Amino acid sequence: MVQTKHRFASFEEYLSYDDGTDNLYELFNGELIEMPPESGINVQIANRLFIIFALLIGIDRVRGHGLELEVRGEPRNRYPDLTIIREEHIQQLANRNTIRLSMSPPLLVVEVVSPGELQRDRDFIAKRLQYQDCGIPEYWIIDPQTKSILVLELINEIYHEIGIFSDDDLVLSPQFNSLNLKAAQIFD
Repeated sequence: MVQTKHRFASFEEYLSYDDGTDNLYELFNGELIEMPPESGINVQIANRLFIIFALLIGIDRVRGHGLELEVRGEPRNRYPDLTIIREEHIQQLANRNTIRLSMSPPLLVVEVVSPGELQRDRDFIAKRLQYQDCGIPEYWIIDPQTKSILVLELINEIYHEIGIFSDDDLVLSPQFNSLNLKAAQIFD
């Protein structure tokens, strides 16, 4: 990750910043940390899910890696691999693809775990706590290494495991119970 030298006093100041590139940054302790490109396998998995959800609920409510979520703690923002937004978000995100803490949370956030222990901890612990704090009703952690999908549901402000799905298991989604998806479809 490359760190830039600009410092921001607030998240609002960061939102008004434009460096003239399409780079994605996490705001960490007032400084920008450039996000590296995703691995090919992560992009493949996210693209498969994008198509599956677009066919299920419509393309406008499915957002890829470019959607930004404001979160509490550090960093102050995250870029999930896939996000299912609410109908009301479509208009709210017309000018900037950022869901603020003052807005309703998205319905589902999906993270595809990148290789390495630091990345595993980030997805399984840090992001889980931040997404839970945002009130996101459902969080999926997809692990290409184990070819498994952990589905978490927010109940009484705490994430509870719905299950870990692999192979021919039908993925159970509390928010999208009409989803007819076997775990293997995401990985094969």
